[in-house]
Amino acid sequence: MRPVRFTLGFLAAVALFSGATAQYCGAQLNMNVPATPKSYVLYAAEPQVVAANNRAILEIRFQIVSGYHINSHTPRSAFLIPTTLTLQPVTGVKPGSPEFPAGQLYSFAFDPADKLDVYARSFTVKLPVVATAGEHTIDATLKYQACDNASCYPPKTLPVKILFAAK
Repeated sequence: MRPVRFTLGFLAAVALFSGATAQYCGAQLNMNVPATPKSYVLYAAEPQVVAANNRAILEIRFQIVSGYHINSHTPRSAFLIPTTLTLQPVTGVKPGSPEFPAGQLYSFAFDPADKLDVYARSFTVKLPVVATAGEHTIDATLKYQACDNASCYPPKTLPVKILFAAK
């Protein structure tokens, strides 16, 4: 009988779909984030608690798949598609405008003078809210354009559920 061999990629995929945590080159990878086919940005709802009837800030964390980056919310070219977060109205919640972090300047080896403003690895959007007491869910959509070192891909949308309790 021949021994069965598994590649690191296979084991990471198993960990990803089983909700486990994997080790890769000494770094711990959080595999609790469900991936969707051809998704470049991952999101998992993290329940938060804020003070009721007071201005509070919700943090919405996104993880970008290794090997890719996405345009920031303020790309440096009119030809690039900015990352946006669109919120659906919800009773009992008054959201403010999403506050995106500053992007990172990034250039390609073939054109080091042309710098792009991008998000890589992960980024957190802060959302100011005032909410009545109770459990709330804000449905939102993250729109982004992902690129690797060779090309950019068609824009994608990612459904986002922002869960929080106001007490």
